[in-house]
Amino acid sequence: MSSIKQNIEQVISQITSATEKCGRTADSVQLLAVSKTKPIVAIEEAIDAGQFAFGENYVQEGVEKVQHFATSPQADKLSWHFIGPIQSNKTRQIAEHFDWVHSVDRAKIARRLSEQRPENMPPLNILLQVNTSAEASKSGVAFDELATLADEIAAMPNIVLRGLMSIPQKADDYDSQYAAFHALAEAQKALQGKHPQLDTLSMGMSGDMEAAIAAGSSIVRIGTAIFGARDYGTKQ
Repeated sequence: MSSIKQNIEQVISQITSATEKCGRTADSVQLLAVSKTKPIVAIEEAIDAGQFAFGENYVQEGVEKVQHFATSPQADKLSWHFIGPIQSNKTRQIAEHFDWVHSVDRAKIARRLSEQRPENMPPLNILLQVNTSAEASKSGVAFDELATLADEIAAMPNIVLRGLMSIPQKADDYDSQYAAFHALAEAQKALQGKHPQLDTLSMGMSGDMEAAIAAGSSIVRIGTAIFGARDYGTKQ
């Protein structure tokens, strides 16, 4: 069985290969290790391997991990990203503990994060989740509502709109994967005229990372390929 360190090295190698294929530099893509449901010891092993950005889906579990590592020797290097669905009654915990939020899809949630972000913390980095495949079961703002939402959120204090995120409909072929990611990248380009600070595209997971990078992803979210299969019995 491979170690977490070996898994991270393998994923980084895949990122490097994908960036080389499309003429990008390896450091233009950040690896976000999705550590949801994984124990502290697994995150410690990843940190020891040089991984410092972690994604969490469940608020209470994520907050406990952020608090645990707040006093670690590597605390200043760590970056915590909330990537799961957001309930209104959980926004304060997210605003008070995380550095990034990838899953904002309505102004109400952004406004609460803005109001609840502590003044002594840097602005909270916000990504808008876009429903690129128009699936009724998926969270995310529709393309035709994106510009209005971006305008509204960009004006809020204590948060900064950094870009877009998507979880496209699952597709096994490269062309379909690329098309969905390309649509998100084009949507971001359309917004950049008015919002030049948009510099982040969070898209791509283990099965579609190469297509996402070719389309312009700057953060790939990788979980199982690093930490192994998940146990959802303890999620909160």
